[in-house]
Amino acid sequence: MEIKQLLKQGFSQTKIAEKLGVSRTTVYRHLKRSPSEMAEWVDSLQYKKKKLDPYKELILSWLRMHPDMSAAQVYDWLLEKYKDLTVGESTVRTYVKALREEYKINKETSPRMYEAIPDPPMGEQMQVDFGHTRQKTVDNKEAKLNFIAFVLSHSRQKYKEWLDRPFTTRDVIQAHENAFKWYGGMTNEIVYDQDSLIVVSENGGDLILTKEFQQYRESRGINLRVCRKADPESKGRIENVVGFIKQNYAKHRVFHNIDSWNEQGWEWLNRTGNYKIHNTTKKRPFEVFLLEKQHLKPVSQNIDIQNNYEISIARCVHKDNTIRYQSNRYSLPLGTYNKYEKVCIKETETKELVIYIPDTGEIIAKHSIPEGKGMLIKDKKHSRDRTKGVGAFINTVAERFEDKELAFKYLEKVREKNPRYIKDQLQIILRETKGIDNEVLTKALAECLKRKLYSATDFGDIIAYVKRQRQVHETVIDKKKEVKTLNRLSEWVLETEAYKRKVDTYTVLMEVE
Repeated sequence: MEIKQLLKQGFSQTKIAEKLGVSRTTVYRHLKRSPSEMAEWVDSLQYKKKKLDPYKELILSWLRMHPDMSAAQVYDWLLEKYKDLTVGESTVRTYVKALREEYKINKETSPRMYEAIPDPPMGEQMQVDFGHTRQKTVDNKEAKLNFIAFVLSHSRQKYKEWLDRPFTTRDVIQAHENAFKWYGGMTNEIVYDQDSLIVVSENGGDLILTKEFQQYRESRGINLRVCRKADPESKGRIENVVGFIKQNYAKHRVFHNIDSWNEQGWEWLNRTGNYKIHNTTKKRPFEVFLLEKQHLKPVSQNIDIQNNYEISIARCVHKDNTIRYQSNRYSLPLGTYNKYEKVCIKETETKELVIYIPDTGEIIAKHSIPEGKGMLIKDKKHSRDRTKGVGAFINTVAERFEDKELAFKYLEKVREKNPRYIKDQLQIILRETKGIDNEVLTKALAECLKRKLYSATDFGDIIAYVKRQRQVHETVIDKKKEVKTLNRLSEWVLETEAYKRKVDTYTVLMEVE
């Protein structure tokens, strides 16, 4: 057969072994076989079982469904589906190439050229850009998704976040905070594209930023640089990252919901995005990042994104639980006056007034802004106890106390004693707790339970009593210090003690009468 033909051509048994990819002993052994046995052996050499053969049909289905799928994405999908699979990316690349040739599955490519730029020093630069994709959903519809991507220019360590709606400036600021937390610091310079969420105008080099982002830049001390239009090479690293995310992570992936999409994305970063050897640096980004992290600038405590970067207008809360805005009154939930002195308001583009708590950003009311003046715009839910039952109101009042369980017990007793007026009772108690520290409230609560005083007025009296007692205890009296009188007569008066009769004397007199 072929071995004998090679022998006739003058090849040595060693050369034959090298040519056929077998050992010399295998050649020796098969030379002793019969012609039929030799034919079977030669046929077996035509195809060698490969490690990825068990996944052949799955890979073929991916390639047939998505002909433009890269071998790198096939590799990532295999690792995602089979977490225990141990195979090299080069093995997958070779296998995919063979399948394409065997089954005539051509791949379409559209290469793009970039100019090479030297890597900046560690901790020097970060690049930021946006991207969007259209994904098939589980119900076979199409969803447009948007993402923001970050990359450290030296190590190529990446970070990304997705939204199923357009980004706002506040979203961009929050993504920056999350990225700084992911990296454990920030770089000396951040490079951006001319995105409308960040830049209003290039203005011949004098950048005009959006008001919110300018405030954020100043508070974080960000040194930013914005790329000129039609200059992709200056931010080629982030453009490559955006393309990598689209092609390797998002392409052909089915969208379920934004939370799972982001979670899968962070797993992809750890598994592929920051683990795979970079084509230019020939290093794994996460390994280089361990060194670059030491050169990042530390970031101070988290910034309150909810309240710091928008134009807020404060309004006083009136005792009837309303605020005034543009000659109209707007209702607030019952009890707002007792809890907050001021709230913040914001008018939206759709002529809606949003009212929220300045400390937490919690939205407590929304109203449509009318055309007229002197009107009361009231939400029906803001009427007495329509939004909250008595039980919920009791919970709200109990939250004002340090020992909430004990407070709940007391308020239930008040409810049992005053069932018809419990709402008024709770309102009074809530008002009495305003501005009182926890120590006074705790003592007053314990005293009311001890004396079985189950009414709002009694509770208010006990608070006043506890406050007076504390003032007495806080008054320091130096008993050792002698009180000097102005004259001797005064001294005599101080030393004089009135004569005290026994009680029996008065008892006898009363009996005589």
